[in-house]
Amino acid sequence: MGNGDSRVRGLAARAGGWSARHRWAAVGIWVLFVVLAMGIGSAAGRVDVNESDQLKGETHTAATIIDDAGIKEPAGETVLIQSKDGSLKSTDAEFRSAVTAVVTAVNGTGKVTDVTSPYDTKTISKDGRSALVQFDMRGDSDTAGDRVEPVLNAVAGVQKDHGSLRIEEIGGASMAKQYKDAFGDDFKKAEYSAVPVALGILLIAFGALVAALLPVALALTAIIATMGLMGIVSHVQPMSDTANSVMLLVGLAVGVDYCLFYLRREREEREAGRDAGAALRIAAATSGRAIIVSGVTVCVAMAGMLFTGLAEFEAMGLASLMVVAVAMVGSVTVLPALLSLLGERVEKGRIPFLRRRGRRGNGESRFWTAVLKGVLAKPLVSVLVAAGALLAIAAPALGMKTENLTLDQEFGNSLPIVGTYNRVNDAFPGGSEPAEVVVKAKDINAPEVKQALADFKAEAVSSGASLGPVDIKLHDAQNVAFVYVPLVGGSDQDKAAKSLEKLRDEVRPATLGKVDGVRAPITGQVAGSHDFNDQLLGSVVPVFAFVVVFAFLLMLLSFRSLTVAITSIALNLLSVGAAYGILVAVFQHGWGASLVGAEGVGAIVTWLPLFLFVILFGLSMDYHVFVVSRIREARLRGRTTRDAIQHGVVTTAGVVTSAAIIMVAVFAIFGTLSMQSMKQMGVGLAAAVLIDATVIRGVLLPAVMALLGERNWYFPKWLDRLPDLTHDESPEPVASTVAGEGEPVRV
Repeated sequence: MGNGDSRVRGLAARAGGWSARHRWAAVGIWVLFVVLAMGIGSAAGRVDVNESDQLKGETHTAATIIDDAGIKEPAGETVLIQSKDGSLKSTDAEFRSAVTAVVTAVNGTGKVTDVTSPYDTKTISKDGRSALVQFDMRGDSDTAGDRVEPVLNAVAGVQKDHGSLRIEEIGGASMAKQYKDAFGDDFKKAEYSAVPVALGILLIAFGALVAALLPVALALTAIIATMGLMGIVSHVQPMSDTANSVMLLVGLAVGVDYCLFYLRREREEREAGRDAGAALRIAAATSGRAIIVSGVTVCVAMAGMLFTGLAEFEAMGLASLMVVAVAMVGSVTVLPALLSLLGERVEKGRIPFLRRRGRRGNGESRFWTAVLKGVLAKPLVSVLVAAGALLAIAAPALGMKTENLTLDQEFGNSLPIVGTYNRVNDAFPGGSEPAEVVVKAKDINAPEVKQALADFKAEAVSSGASLGPVDIKLHDAQNVAFVYVPLVGGSDQDKAAKSLEKLRDEVRPATLGKVDGVRAPITGQVAGSHDFNDQLLGSVVPVFAFVVVFAFLLMLLSFRSLTVAITSIALNLLSVGAAYGILVAVFQHGWGASLVGAEGVGAIVTWLPLFLFVILFGLSMDYHVFVVSRIREARLRGRTTRDAIQHGVVTTAGVVTSAAIIMVAVFAIFGTLSMQSMKQMGVGLAAAVLIDATVIRGVLLPAVMALLGERNWYFPKWLDRLPDLTHDESPEPVASTVAGEGEPVRV
């Protein structure tokens, strides 16, 4: 092929061609879009997910009743007063003196209200060695953590005067403050360090500052634009800080990936002797097309989160979908314009000692050439060994146990408040996180309602669901009552869940359920976890089905091959399964947990498996589409299937490796955070991407395609009526037959 003008077709090629011809217009439109999106989004403000939107079921009903009544629940705090050696009891003078001192000290701060003595509320342990002083923080519960420090200091002052007693505070406000002090900057540090890490790896990959900056610039502008769009969209679908963090991760990953795919192909064509215009047109028609196919597939995967019915997941899915779409559009529009503007200057800032090694002049990786030689020599053995290894790694996933992690599971011994949490639960099972019954009646003071409340209080203890004390707080003006029930089981989620079921299925129907017009949904930490699990489990099948079916259809239409579509899904599922196996082995069983600074907590956090499936299925399609597109392109040029496989894998190995290293490094940063759930997410994502870019793309994919041969391009005639999305091909001549094989290439 020469450098002459060859006509190419397709959306990516046309977009790239227009941008290259109208360079300043394309750049200007992109900058205007980013500025307008951010400006309008900032002006509109962001609406965040509120508690009543988080879940369906009883938790949602309870939150709705509270919101409709206009009740602002304060942040509740508790001070544990406990004999250190067991010699002092609540009846002793020193113990009483400490209780009085705590009540006086916290009242004296002016920051609290409704301070109660354990001698009035009967919050004294059965052995008499522990007692609870309870109170509420004044003001908005969401900001109570910012105002609790004077109260903590007052309690610490009482502790100094009573050395034989343990006097410790715990509650929503004090926990929020300790989280913020210990981990508040963790996420920001992780997010801020992700960009320098990505830039450093790109410098090594390209060896030139300008070339390395382009992918980061594209990713950052896509993220900035999406942040603005999130503000606009949040008025229809509320967003959250978690969605923001996930959006940043996904945006950085796909933004850098897409730019890498495009930039590497353009450079490769220029190194092959083509002029700048021809190189850019080829990159637009090939890598540009791969980016669109990949981007649409990732968007479909992210859209799977919208089927969970969970507001947090819906926010994450929509935010991720938007940033992928923005990065995809930017890659096929503004990127060609920038490359056309820069020309040879894309090589500016070359770092002398960062010469590209391990690559031949034709852009093929020496390392992967050697690996492919062995894989293609014995494809069946390669499939059996690689697939067998991944299935063995995935095997522990069969025993996966999911649950919302308790405070001690999440943080271990890294926070002092964890010890307080455990001591409160030991002395008062379930007392630190009681179930909350929200009772709504036409008249909360009606005799039959009061009697039902009293019966519920007594039955909750006599049924064995609670050891008490059960506390009732009336809101007469709103005809609402809150009943706080410490659940037997405490921090043991399984036992506490059984106590919750007893309250819901036995105690409530026999008491409050007999009064007409009374609603009494049960909420709280244990109830929220239970409802979340039920809803999440109910959404697994529709989410998996949606993602797999639509990804299959997109691959089928994009490559016009039933075989490619089936193998794509199978290999991606194998990759996800291996990631699950690693998670279970490390975090559930504790095998090698110390190597990643983690602990075997006995379970995987509930939301992670579905989250990982959607994210990994989407991101792994990046590599798959890019590699298979290159293989198909080589096949169309007239190479044999075997040669096309080798050419496609070894010429894409460099960019796939660079992209994978960036993703692994960024995800690994989140694996260094102190929270076990974040460690699980970081390790799971990093391990899966590493497996996907090496074992799957470097061994299994070429081995499976080598075994299938011409069957890779099988497309039944009865499917011919389906839309043809394969028209964005390389502008090189296409051979109608392959020498030596004697049959048309069906693609």
